[in-house]
Amino acid sequence: MSSEENNMRDQVLSKPQLLREVLPGFEQRVRELLDHDRCRSIQRIFVVGCGDSYNAALAAGLALERLAWIPSEPMTSLQFARYAVPFLPRQAARNSLVLGISVSGEVARTIEAVSLARQQGALTVAVTGTPSSRIAWAAGKVLNLEIPPFPHAPGVRSYMASLVGLYLLAIYLGEVKALYSEDEAKSLRNELLAAADIMEATIEAIDWPTAQLAQEAEDEDNFVFVGAGPNYGTALFSAAKVIEAAGRHAMGQDTEEWSHLQYFVRETAAPTFLISPPGLGHSRAVELVPVMRRIGRRVVVVIQEGDQAIADQADAVLTVKGPMREEFTPLVYCTAGELFAAHLSAVLGEPYFRGFAGPWSPEDGGNTIRTSAILTELP
Repeated sequence: MSSEENNMRDQVLSKPQLLREVLPGFEQRVRELLDHDRCRSIQRIFVVGCGDSYNAALAAGLALERLAWIPSEPMTSLQFARYAVPFLPRQAARNSLVLGISVSGEVARTIEAVSLARQQGALTVAVTGTPSSRIAWAAGKVLNLEIPPFPHAPGVRSYMASLVGLYLLAIYLGEVKALYSEDEAKSLRNELLAAADIMEATIEAIDWPTAQLAQEAEDEDNFVFVGAGPNYGTALFSAAKVIEAAGRHAMGQDTEEWSHLQYFVRETAAPTFLISPPGLGHSRAVELVPVMRRIGRRVVVVIQEGDQAIADQADAVLTVKGPMREEFTPLVYCTAGELFAAHLSAVLGEPYFRGFAGPWSPEDGGNTIRTSAILTELP
């Protein structure tokens, strides 16, 4: 294993303890973010970001709707800033909460999104690990999700921090709206804390199996990750980690959309990871595993331990070691993709992010995600 691979795997191994350490502080920051009157005025939530932050928005959408009972729309920052905000009536904007997620706080499109939404009269909050960044200034209000630094690797700890912050905000909004009692809200937060134990046991159970899968996939060039509901975000995030860590092509797809599209791909053997905790999308996943295998896919399933309906049909099984409510499952079900990406990078001897060398060098602007021109007024 390369030292860099160890960095990513070590990040994954560090997550349970990180969750235990940061949750109390994050909860206090959420409580200090908005007063009760403003919370009660929110009728719509937009959750926007790029890359991992967009995936976190997708993964947290169900929690915001189920726990806060507020319609929530995850969107990419570009789509929201340039194709949604210009058509958002001012009255609707005043009752909207815009959560702009950016760990670095320096992503141009997300800064643009919260800035334009704020001009339109929306309540804007920067959800960031860098409270002194440009997005904090642009949004005005900041949910500070800063975590201790760690050796360089594709974002794993920061993604978890974004999810935890969004889940805690969902619980707080529901509590303020009297959807449940103080004790019930505390019980929900305890469920988040208990996820650290499930995560720890899951890492122990699947670390070696994901290393074996990476060895077997050394010559594969394409990977597909499939998930439904909040775990569509997990599928996209898992694919992103394979791209960043190993440089191989990977894509995330919605469970139903797979049957409309990837089903017809001529290349039959592409490893397909199906992420399916118990929940609203599970029955459809059960139907699709035999379909995937019939057309030649190697199917790896990420499921709750004891889920024989899917396990008995799969080529490989990565088990999550405990039950969770569906809205919190992305917190743990991303672990399989993270570990697989870390091990695949080591097997290939591939540096993270191509080592930012050659055509991937930041010289001449790199990929311009931080230096892109920002619209300062609505078109």
